[in-house]
Amino acid sequence: MEIHNLLPQELRARLPQIGATAEQENPLVLAKFFFPDFHWTWYAIEFDGIDTFYGYVDGDFPELGSFSLRELLETRGAYGCTVERDLYFQDTPLQVIQQKAEARIFG
Repeated sequence: MEIHNLLPQELRARLPQIGATAEQENPLVLAKFFFPDFHWTWYAIEFDGIDTFYGYVDGDFPELGSFSLRELLETRGAYGCTVERDLYFQDTPLQVIQQKAEARIFG
């Protein structure tokens, strides 16, 4: 997937700079990236404008942290699929995303 499809200009402009939401207890997640053929999902809260996102990574061990746009573009899933952006994702409070991930893991 090309960068303008994964991170269009209008989304890039909406994402706060890294650190901008640090004082917020429950910041908004503005984008969801996922593999159609693998269980990892990345949720973007902030972006440095170049390569680094801050957000929630729902992988083997869900956690808050950084992830790279370049790595999203270069990584492939279990059957070679590229990362996609959920075109229907709506801004969601972080705690809602975390609760869904915990429910999936812990039942």
